[in-house]
Amino acid sequence: MDLNKIDLQDIKEKFLKTDRKTLIKFGIGFGALILFLIIYLAILKPIVDKKRDILKDQIVKVNETKKFKKEIKSIKKKIKKLTPEFKKNSSLFHSKAEVEDLYNSLSIFATNYNLQISKIEKKPPIAVGGDKKKKKKKKKKKKKSVKASKVKYFKIPVSYAITGNFLDFIKFKRAIAKSKKMLNFDEELIEVNNKDGGKIIATGQLTIVGLPDEFN
Repeated sequence: MDLNKIDLQDIKEKFLKTDRKTLIKFGIGFGALILFLIIYLAILKPIVDKKRDILKDQIVKVNETKKFKKEIKSIKKKIKKLTPEFKKNSSLFHSKAEVEDLYNSLSIFATNYNLQISKIEKKPPIAVGGDKKKKKKKKKKKKKSVKASKVKYFKIPVSYAITGNFLDFIKFKRAIAKSKKMLNFDEELIEVNNKDGGKIIATGQLTIVGLPDEFN
């Protein structure tokens, strides 16, 4: 189409000859379109945008929930793996009942090796915790004990005196070392009693480890 050949006057005349009803219909249609655009931009578009944002937020939350469920599942698997190890390690600790029955337990070992226990004296448990902040010491004030939530375990010192043959005493200590409970000989003095056939008298202090939730 050659734009140079377009006659504007001819277009004007054709437009004026157009039926008035047709022009009214055209005007109503055009006005309706403009009105729709105004309503859409002013009312509908904000609603649509808000709905879209809500939908996006819901999708994000659903994805986060799925991710969280996966993390929980992974943590449960780790806990399941750690539980046997925890049970294994905690079995090394002494319960309160086992500490109370310590004399009988050691007596059984001693009897097996022809030894006699003349003294078993348990001392107050000592709490062992995590990091401790240094505090200024104040006179006439007792030291605060380690908080129960921070206690890892308790050390229970025990003074002892055992009489018998030296080699039997060594075997006795080896047997205790092989037992499933944590027990350590900290201090020890061995004296020979020449008046009693060369038997030894072993005195000292051992330490046993107690469960953190039983000695608070």
